[in-house]
Amino acid sequence: MSLNHPSELREAGAVVAAFGLSDAFGHLSVRSSAHALTITPPVPLSLLTDQDEYPELSLDATELPPAAPKEAWIHLAIAEARPEVGAICRAQPPAVAALVAAGQPVLALNGHGSFLGETVPVYPDSRLIRDADSASRVSETLGESTAVILRGNGAVTTGPDIANAVALMWVLEKTAQLNLAALGAGTPHPLPLDEQSWWRDRATELLPRIYTYLTNTYRKGQ
Repeated sequence: MSLNHPSELREAGAVVAAFGLSDAFGHLSVRSSAHALTITPPVPLSLLTDQDEYPELSLDATELPPAAPKEAWIHLAIAEARPEVGAICRAQPPAVAALVAAGQPVLALNGHGSFLGETVPVYPDSRLIRDADSASRVSETLGESTAVILRGNGAVTTGPDIANAVALMWVLEKTAQLNLAALGAGTPHPLPLDEQSWWRDRATELLPRIYTYLTNTYRKGQ
């Protein structure tokens, strides 16, 4: 996708922060061409402005530009491995962290949770992803999934555009909250696989509607 103005990334970052999915950290990227990404700078997502420098990253980069977040390698590795991915969201959803810290998987317990797959893969190393090799391992853990959890270090969601990627991060957190509540009440029971598949077939229709809800709610709060 072509990004002509940073306002799209700025607002997406503000939405991620406003819904408690990130605090001091987090970054977003969109594919600006087949071979490059535009990424948010290393500042809290709630503080992004249209005047900030939004670095351009070449997929064949061997070094990151000074204005890029040091974990930009994650975005490059995923974009290189998954040409259909048009945007990536890196955040720190708290219920996801709690669930994984308890050794519990994120299961598809409702329709929206099915967008994430039967279970969400977990990258087992809590250290920050600041080199190409570790980013490649994160991408391998993600595989063909739409999301990957970084144990002790947040999560990454993907989508064809920024609306889908951010909405999916919200869905991931809501799904983790539901899993925690279900564990407190008894044994969580995932939806049958055929029902999960039915919901996943409708993800591209429903995720943009979720993002519309998120952006409108954020704007009304300003």
